[in-house]
Amino acid sequence: MVAALPSMSDAGRTSPPPRKRLRVGPDSEATPKPSPEPRLFAPFRALGLVTNHVPFVLQTRSHKGATEGPRLHLLTCLGKAWAMWEGGKMGLLFVGPDAPDRITSMAMDGKAVWVTSGPYAIKYMRGKEVGRVVNPLDTNLSSILILGPQLLAVTEDGSRLFAWDTTSGELQANMQFDSGFTATLMMHPATYLNKILVASKEGNLQLWNIRTQTCIHTFSLSSLLTLPSASQNTPTVAITALAQSPAIDVVGIGFSTGEISVYDVRTDERLMKMSMQDGSIKSMSFRSDGHPVLATASSTGHIALWDLNAGGRLLHLVRGAHEGAVTAVEWVPGQPLLISSGEDNSVKQWLFDSPTAAPRLLKFRSGHHAPPHVIRYYGDDGKQLLTASKDRSLRCTSVVRDSRSFEFSQGSLAKKATNLSIPITSLKFPPISAMSYSSARSKDWDDILTAHSDETFARTWTMKDKRVGKHTFGFTAAGKKGGPVGSVKAVCVTACGNFGLASSSTGSIHLYNMQSGIFRKSFGIGPCPPEVPARFRPSSTTGKKAQERSVTGLATDALNTVVIASTLDGTVNFFDFHTAKLQQTVVLPSAAVSITLHRDSGLLAVVCDDLFVRVLDIETRRVVRELGGFRGRILDLTFSPDSRWIVTTSLDSIIRTFDIPTGRLIDAFRTSSVATSVTFSPTNDFLATAHLDNVGIYLWANRAQYSEVSFQSVVDDEVVDVSLPSMQGVAEDEALDALSALSVQDKPQDVFVTPPQLDGDLVTLTLLPRSRWQTLLNIEVIQQRNKPKEPPKEPEKAPFFLPTLPGVEPRFTVEQNQQEEAQKNTSKRLQKAAASTESVFQQKLTAEDPRGNYEDFFNYAKTLSPAALDLELQLLVSLDLLRMFLTALTQRLRSHRDFEAVQTFENVFLRMHGDVLTSNPELQEELNALREAQRTESEKLLELLASSLGTLNFVRDTM
Repeated sequence: MVAALPSMSDAGRTSPPPRKRLRVGPDSEATPKPSPEPRLFAPFRALGLVTNHVPFVLQTRSHKGATEGPRLHLLTCLGKAWAMWEGGKMGLLFVGPDAPDRITSMAMDGKAVWVTSGPYAIKYMRGKEVGRVVNPLDTNLSSILILGPQLLAVTEDGSRLFAWDTTSGELQANMQFDSGFTATLMMHPATYLNKILVASKEGNLQLWNIRTQTCIHTFSLSSLLTLPSASQNTPTVAITALAQSPAIDVVGIGFSTGEISVYDVRTDERLMKMSMQDGSIKSMSFRSDGHPVLATASSTGHIALWDLNAGGRLLHLVRGAHEGAVTAVEWVPGQPLLISSGEDNSVKQWLFDSPTAAPRLLKFRSGHHAPPHVIRYYGDDGKQLLTASKDRSLRCTSVVRDSRSFEFSQGSLAKKATNLSIPITSLKFPPISAMSYSSARSKDWDDILTAHSDETFARTWTMKDKRVGKHTFGFTAAGKKGGPVGSVKAVCVTACGNFGLASSSTGSIHLYNMQSGIFRKSFGIGPCPPEVPARFRPSSTTGKKAQERSVTGLATDALNTVVIASTLDGTVNFFDFHTAKLQQTVVLPSAAVSITLHRDSGLLAVVCDDLFVRVLDIETRRVVRELGGFRGRILDLTFSPDSRWIVTTSLDSIIRTFDIPTGRLIDAFRTSSVATSVTFSPTNDFLATAHLDNVGIYLWANRAQYSEVSFQSVVDDEVVDVSLPSMQGVAEDEALDALSALSVQDKPQDVFVTPPQLDGDLVTLTLLPRSRWQTLLNIEVIQQRNKPKEPPKEPEKAPFFLPTLPGVEPRFTVEQNQQEEAQKNTSKRLQKAAASTESVFQQKLTAEDPRGNYEDFFNYAKTLSPAALDLELQLLVSLDLLRMFLTALTQRLRSHRDFEAVQTFENVFLRMHGDVLTSNPELQEELNALREAQRTESEKLLELLASSLGTLNFVRDTM
């Protein structure tokens, strides 16, 4: 609809807009074309995002007659989008749409949500944008505050403060601060009318009147902070947190040095001071249920609780409350419940059972706080993802519902960390480097096996109990005493779920029982084959270490008959599963980095160091495909469930899809950040990716599930840049409309449908049965033979009379009700009207263009029966109809279409009306044209038949 509107240059014209869409020139203004999208995958949504560094917003809503207390709603930032959470069960309610830029601050005004994004302050209602105000200076906004009917916003440089009317969006105030005052935070003191407190990076605090746009008072740094650390020689101390206390005129002020001041703004007097040792104060909040407690959060992840009745004595210190800086803490009004959020992508609720008891973690919602680097779909339903991250955790992320996601437990680490006064992260397992699973026996024993960085053993995990398993598969007990022990590089769980394999960097491969953890057997790699190039062989002076060959990948087939191991020196080794004997070694031209086996098809994909993916068939044990074209190191690959595609990711930030049967690149798109891991859904509907600088998991919808996709080769120029999927936050009707984006714009040509004519120079037949034309040629003989022996009986008179029109098809004349009485006895008039009416055959004949190919006319004629065609040809009684039919035959012959139909029509027509055609000189021109076209086309057809017969005879004689 937008493209059909007239341009701005045509606004002054008085002529009506044209009916056809104007062609836009290269210099004229036009609506920008949408960015190209990948052929196979469409951005769908992001998973695992809870919050980021922007503080959350807490809102309590009380309903009349409610017995469960006020409802809590949390508003968290997800980058360019925001999420609304229900505080009772921490369930996700809905997600807002993407803003133009990253969100810097948020606020809630009743049911409305306000966010700042770039120079805009945007208003949302139920996830839809309903209003927007713009900074007149076109600079970014950093902080907003809702003050009655006004929206206050501070610019990013801290030099100005703007005020808009929230209803009309009109700019009401534009205040500029002094040169030595850089505003960062705002707060409205309780009971202060039209007044706000503005904090600065220099440590000063100012009280402003919004209505008069004047600064009432300035609180100097010396009065706010008089600790010994705040001297003239120290660097500038910034105010990083402000909080209103339950007492009127009293506020809490937090500084970047970790100091805290409880200040009376009316008397300009500090009431008490506290200090946190590590980091700056990020947020603070006063408890409002009758217990004078102040909660402060630091940039190191600690939360401190201060007893204000005891002069600011430290009541509790929760070390490592978040694995990163705490962005916000806030008490729920009237409840002993503290909510905190951190940069570790988590929101937590802390409950205080008694006024002096330490807080306990009540509930939380979290995700990875470091980008995941290994992701795999778990199970066959495509609803769960196993994700491993550099934050030293293993998580299960649900694709269906966010509340079903969880982190696998590694034991009682919180208690140990508290006793040792160290962060929990330092007690977790090292980051996972390899992962394998089998869900066949997941209800009976451990079903996940992982390898960790620089560890000499593999660990088991159980999905059923959501924790680490009972066993560790090492190489010290099972191997020879004094033998080399290397770190685990690859793991594999068999398809049956009974056995787990682990390999080390020294070349050892051990098989363990997943149920009991008992060592069963080992597989020997053996010495390096002589066919391996010298540059890949292990270089060492001692013969003992020269035999150490690092195993980089493990795989087993679906029936436990073969074990496949790849080595860093470029070999793929095949072992017998039962005898553990080496059966065959395939030498590759480059080092094998990793392997991936599709068990159903028996295809093994090997990632090589020379930027190639080589596909092996484990039955023939030969390389069947080589996939190249990469411009960076290959990081990960995955098979589609039907083993037709291989999806790869590499350091050039391009996700490529190869078609295995043809070996062609059929899709490639570039993302803003490098994808470190990819995995395909078992149900063939989604592709999941993890990226280098994002903590979320991103889903891409498979377009081939929703529409026909043309699998054409892709070249480097056709690689498109695609933005990462966002959290889906549109309404249901808009979401359904968005599914149209999943369809491919260009409809592929069906190669299995025969076109009407292969080439314009060829002669095409109608492909109708031969009996149709034989019956038409001999229709008189057939009618004479089928003549009944007895005369037909007269049918009974119908109770009413309906006049019919002449022609083959039974059609009735519809008369007007008003004319029925007048025409009852006028039989001559009815006969005259009936005689002047044309049949459908004649109407289509007269409607055609004399210079066309008569496509519609012949398509209709081919649908008639031989008897109907004979009758229609007999009804051609006027010279005009005869002339038009001769022209139709001539034009159809010249178009090289329906050759045998034209011959049959011509035979019957000339036999019926030959005497009329010869006695009327007006038809000589049409007859001559038909004779010339008949001669030309007949000679052409005979020539083509002779050529085809000669070719067939030659082939028959030479075979």
